[in-house]
Amino acid sequence: MRKRTFRYLPALTLLLALVVSILPSGFAAASDTEFTVVALYRQDTPVTLDTATTTEISSLDPQLGTDVVSIEVYENLFLGLTDLDAFTNEVVPELATSWTISEDGLTWTFTLRNDVNWMRYDPTSDTAEVVRPVVAGDFVYAIKRACDPRIASYYGSIASTAIAGCDLINQTSSDAMTDDQVYGDTTKVSAPDDSTVVIELQFAAGYFFSMTPMWMIRPLPQETIEEFGDDWTDPGNIVTNGPYFVKEVVTGVQRTFVRNDALPADLGDGGNIEMVRATFIEDEGTTYALYLSGQLDTAGIPDAELESVLNDAERSQQVKQFFDLATNFFGFDYGKAPFDDVHARRAFSASIDRVKMVEEVAAGQGVPMIHFTPPSMFGAPPINEVGVGFDVEYAKAQLAEAGYPDCEGFPNIRILSTARRGPAVEFLLAAVEEHLGCDPGIFTAEQVEFSVQQELTSPQSPSSDRPNMWFSNWYADYLDSHNFVGDVLSCNVANRFLRPCSEVDDLIAEAAAESDPGIRTQLYAEIEDLFFGEEGEFPFIPLYTPGAYVMYQPWYTGPFDTDGLSGGSHWDSRNIDMAAKLAAQGS
Repeated sequence: MRKRTFRYLPALTLLLALVVSILPSGFAAASDTEFTVVALYRQDTPVTLDTATTTEISSLDPQLGTDVVSIEVYENLFLGLTDLDAFTNEVVPELATSWTISEDGLTWTFTLRNDVNWMRYDPTSDTAEVVRPVVAGDFVYAIKRACDPRIASYYGSIASTAIAGCDLINQTSSDAMTDDQVYGDTTKVSAPDDSTVVIELQFAAGYFFSMTPMWMIRPLPQETIEEFGDDWTDPGNIVTNGPYFVKEVVTGVQRTFVRNDALPADLGDGGNIEMVRATFIEDEGTTYALYLSGQLDTAGIPDAELESVLNDAERSQQVKQFFDLATNFFGFDYGKAPFDDVHARRAFSASIDRVKMVEEVAAGQGVPMIHFTPPSMFGAPPINEVGVGFDVEYAKAQLAEAGYPDCEGFPNIRILSTARRGPAVEFLLAAVEEHLGCDPGIFTAEQVEFSVQQELTSPQSPSSDRPNMWFSNWYADYLDSHNFVGDVLSCNVANRFLRPCSEVDDLIAEAAAESDPGIRTQLYAEIEDLFFGEEGEFPFIPLYTPGAYVMYQPWYTGPFDTDGLSGGSHWDSRNIDMAAKLAAQGS
């Protein structure tokens, strides 16, 4: 196949209409034509979204990342079967134009469009070449790869809860796994032809359709991964099919993405952003100052500035308040004393005043939680109707039952968090000292990069490396309670807590297979109670649903209230008035 090259000059809006109008109508799928499309622009400065970040991307491989920063990048680099609409939050077609479901609900057949290509962008020359069309076999390869225990994909373990055969592969020891097994017929996904993907399920999963936009089942270019190995995601090597390309990723400095103007127009979301630039800035005050000077298009608000911003007639108009579909929590390691004892876990959970924690740690930007699944998710119980919250007497009684009355004889505890979450750890230590009598000296609080924390809390991590507790959170990947209680707490997924299977896992499986929405909702309430009620297992301490005030420049617009509630936000749904931005910067 001969490759087609697109050139991207450092400028603003590409006048593709002028170019496409003189090309043959079938050019996107043609295999015997070589040409260069020269970018024609209206002005010299690209429409650029400038943001700040404190978090590195854990991986550009969509089957390896687990954090929300990486997932947002996957949303913009790779297209999938379906997508979550940026404006309506409905699941809509993306690479799949249609789909059918067998009468028993076990077999899903997706029909694909044939005008989307794999492309490789060269950051040095600012050109992008068409490698080949995206075909059904790319989905087959990707899904089977996600199931492979050797790549230790967290979200592969989630795929294994629904896709037939994926569970058999995923739960096999990585030492015993071979390519023939992974890419053989065990995982029930197939491609009868280049435009058809067939996925068979273990059971008629009521939540499967809401999973179809997820990144771990998006197609991947097998030949690129085999050619470059672990380096396949390096800028210049990586091959993608989405609305943006990777231009640069400089750890601790900046990451930049540029728009793929060769993507079919109907796959866009109406935005005009041609470049996305995220600069690594750890200091919140610096980020805020850059926003005020017009150098950043969006920013959070430092706690010390929040009241004055909200009371300012002009700046308050730039503020939006959000509550994430997420829950923050302190996780426990069941495999290490003292939290191998359920009574110790219950005691620590009940010692925390979540209302006070939200005020002191989150500057009032959050909703206290005593169970896991946040509001607005299908099947989530109402807040405060299920679970044990702040209850000092219950906490003391549970600690005594664990064999540590007034915390006497309590062993040393190692707690992990990122630097940003240090205040939450300090709040926990103050709470257990005040309410349980624990000596702060028995606690060692370590701050590490989130990717390091993920590695150390992996179920494959040696017990000696694993912490007793860690601060973490879970953001919605799809809008169903199974994404919380099933994908995080089930003993059959990548079980970071090392909790053994129990009766609650049977209920999780029952809820997943139930077709009646009312019965499913009832089952999820029972599941939350078995985890967080008075007799609950308490695999972790649910804390609060995080919220935030975010500022947006007047020249930056988009579906901020709806986009990215689960999964990642869509950069191509956003617009920037670049003339207004440059004027504000004095350029």
